[in-house]
Amino acid sequence: MKLVSKGITFALGAILLLSGCSGAATENQVAGTIIIDGSSTVAPLTGAIIETFQAENSKIEITMGISGTGGGFKKFIKGETQISNASRPMKKEEQETAKTNGVEYIELEIAKDAIAVVKNPSNTWAAELTVDQLKQIWKKDSTISKWSDVNPEWPAEQIKLYGPGQDSGTFDYFKEVILGSDGEIRTDYTASEDDNVLVTGVSGDKNALGFFGYLYFEENTSKLSAVAVGGVLPSIATVNDGTYKPLSRPIFIYVNKEAYNTDEALKLFVDFYVDTIGEMATDLGYPALSETEYAAEKAKLNN
Repeated sequence: MKLVSKGITFALGAILLLSGCSGAATENQVAGTIIIDGSSTVAPLTGAIIETFQAENSKIEITMGISGTGGGFKKFIKGETQISNASRPMKKEEQETAKTNGVEYIELEIAKDAIAVVKNPSNTWAAELTVDQLKQIWKKDSTISKWSDVNPEWPAEQIKLYGPGQDSGTFDYFKEVILGSDGEIRTDYTASEDDNVLVTGVSGDKNALGFFGYLYFEENTSKLSAVAVGGVLPSIATVNDGTYKPLSRPIFIYVNKEAYNTDEALKLFVDFYVDTIGEMATDLGYPALSETEYAAEKAKLNN
């Protein structure tokens, strides 16, 4: 596990074994195993909560993978994981598969997030893009290949595009709000489920343009610049006041309902998660929900 400033980042596809970092195990500690997978956007938050939790619960073994929201749901709706990190709600077809497999779940909204559109700091021309310009750049069969195709006053240089892969909830959300529910994204871009790969790509190319979760931009402001969308830059303030749109969104964890009701270790962890999520989200730079909103999410568990 690698600590980065306020956040925590994980390698793509890695399954991380996180063990207790302090406190001796006692005879009366609850023991168990919890398996988590899903979104790279949510992973730093869940990872930080795991570390804090295991400081006092070292007999509970927790493994976490990062296969993207869609990849995590594929495992969750088959009953292979107890918790799924998600940067979008479960799709209808995923809900139907879960029902067919007898997997009931609890959806818990844990914080807010934004999708940051980012460029290389050496790019001095594209300080702002409209939603329509983003659509023209990213749509399938786009005729835009150079910056001058977006604006004739901009350089006639090839745009190098970077973004999440198709298993990412960030990919799904960006596609829906920028291209429409029936829109398709062009395929000639560098795709990765690992946001750190995207950070490296954009920061290393003057003509690069990309998008990924806000936290990863916040952690790399020395390497990247944000592009204002419709005149508004992404920030905690603009996400909370609703002005950074349409690229603001809620983020979630999904909990296997039967496991929560029968597995003491999982219940202990999820209850701890909900009790500490607001403070942890703020500490890591995520826009947190209000106390009232967190109380409503906690009530889902009580019910």
